[in-house]
Amino acid sequence: MAWTYILECEDGSFYTGSTNRDLEARVWEHNNDPFFAAAFTWKRRPVSLVYAEQFDTVDQAFFREKQIQGWSRAKKTALIELRGADLPALSKSRGGDASTGSATQ
Repeated sequence: MAWTYILECEDGSFYTGSTNRDLEARVWEHNNDPFFAAAFTWKRRPVSLVYAEQFDTVDQAFFREKQIQGWSRAKKTALIELRGADLPALSKSRGGDASTGSATQ
């Protein structure tokens, strides 16, 4: 079993990660273990789990992590708040073509 997760940091920022271990233990590490915590979260403790998705393989979880990491804060917030209907509109790039990522002139 693997997980993709989003943490909210004390400063309000989001951290997206993935793990094939126990999710609660991984969140604990972000808050309490400087050896296993990501540098980003260690500097912004405490963190809290605000979203998680379960996957069959760590490869699937890692792919989803990278997908979410590319999203805007507004899109991540919609995902966390389970507002799936809002995601397509939030996928359009600002001033550009969402399918190519290039700006229109």
